Amino acid sequence: MASADLRKELDCSICLSIYTDPVTLRCGHNFCRLCIDQVLDTQEGAGVYSCPDCREEFQERPALQRNITLCNIVESFRSAQPDQEETGVFCTYCIHSPVPAVMSCLMCEASLCYNHLRVHSKSPEHVLCDPTTSLENRKCSVHRELYKYYCTVDSACICVSCRLDGDHQGHKVEMLDEAFKKMKQKLRNDLQELITKTEETEKEVQSLQENKRKVHEKSSGVTERVTGLFRDLRQQLDDLEKSVLREVSRQEEQLSLALADLIWQLEIKKAELSRKICHIEELCNMTDPLTVLQESHTGDLCDTEEGDKEDRERHDGWDLDVALISHTLHIGLSDIIAGVTGGCIIQEATDILLDINTAHNHLQISDDVKIVSSSDISQNRPQTPERFQNHIQVISRQSFSTGRHYWEVDVSKSERWGVGMCYPSIDRIGGQSVIGSNNKSWCLFTYNNLYLLLHDSKGIWLPDSVSSNRVRIYLDYEAGRLSFYDLCVPIRHLHTFTATFTEPLHAILRVDKGSTKIYAGREETRK
Repeated sequence: MASADLRKELDCSICLSIYTDPVTLRCGHNFCRLCIDQVLDTQEGAGVYSCPDCREEFQERPALQRNITLCNIVESFRSAQPDQEETGVFCTYCIHSPVPAVMSCLMCEASLCYNHLRVHSKSPEHVLCDPTTSLENRKCSVHRELYKYYCTVDSACICVSCRLDGDHQGHKVEMLDEAFKKMKQKLRNDLQELITKTEETEKEVQSLQENKRKVHEKSSGVTERVTGLFRDLRQQLDDLEKSVLREVSRQEEQLSLALADLIWQLEIKKAELSRKICHIEELCNMTDPLTVLQESHTGDLCDTEEGDKEDRERHDGWDLDVALISHTLHIGLSDIIAGVTGGCIIQEATDILLDINTAHNHLQISDDVKIVSSSDISQNRPQTPERFQNHIQVISRQSFSTGRHYWEVDVSKSERWGVGMCYPSIDRIGGQSVIGSNNKSWCLFTYNNLYLLLHDSKGIWLPDSVSSNRVRIYLDYEAGRLSFYDLCVPIRHLHTFTATFTEPLHAILRVDKGSTKIYAGREETRK
């Protein structure tokens, strides 16, 4: 770094190369002797001389004082860093052995070593530059003259003939040195602008990386919550399954014991009946009338009707208590659902109802204040400050000033509609009262099957239509996010507006033709 800084300090401000025979003006600035001589030669006709760096003027041509100290520094620098000064261009006049050139003359089309440069012509026509082998590139290809001017109209380097008689006649031109300085300043400005943009881009990258990290952390947290939720659900369902199966097994065991006891009693009865059958069959085979008549009255051989009735009654109703099993299952599932909706993910919120006091007079509102329909017949409601006068819109009674909420709209019966949210301070009359055309409302609007997301008259067209005919609007008030979803399968995210909300938000509906229905909103609990 120190070597680079030193190298920069050893450059002549005229030729922009390392000093050759440096001399000093009275003002203290140093230049190559040949370079400053050429500049002073060009100033002779003006009658006044000036320093190319500080513009200090001299009434007489200033004497050039050789800067011995600077000469020694340059020579030491050259000898200490020969590789850096090696250009690969050799002196044209050193024919016996190759000697590195220190300058090239555009007029002579030759390169010169240090010794030949000292005796080289000092006239202004002999323009010196860094050692180069591409001397032809320094001359006009048409007039074979050195480039001396820069045409600002065509952004091209030109010669004297190009300026006077060529295609650049009458164009605004500048001296090469002047154009060179301006271009370097422009490049420095461009460089600084690019550096600034790079720094801004880097900040944006860091911000996005931070957002990415936060999204990852939030995703990990949500994943952990959802995983834990389903783990708990599976555990609760497993426990409920076991409980219900235990109830089924209990009823089966109870019924099995009762049925086994009944079967045993019936087996006894069956044996008794078999005994009676055998006795009666014996009586039927007897031929002695006295014996048959006497023994047939010794017992109730045929007394079975009442017993059969009792048996039939005991046989009826022997079945599982499905109602009790169903009740157990229902209670268990209800408890699980209540635990999910009440403490884990989603909680029911108040239904969103439309405010008829804000409805345009060409809108019909249903009795349950959830369906809004366009009408060609005026409803003749009173013209109050709350009512929309120019646009067929209506807002909700409820407002949201905190938390996370969502609500849904069925748009299947409407051809032209708009849904969204707005501040209560939205205009009710004039062009600024239509949703999306002001900075107080955000909406999804459709016309002729084209879909537009709109806020403050700035729109974003959707490439696809809403395929499900049902739209969900999701609000995260604290985060300043308002999102729209198409409730197809799977749910499709349409767009998210971001803002810093300054007022409570109301749901707002616009129906130009047909009808729409608004559904209950839900509030997501924060964890």
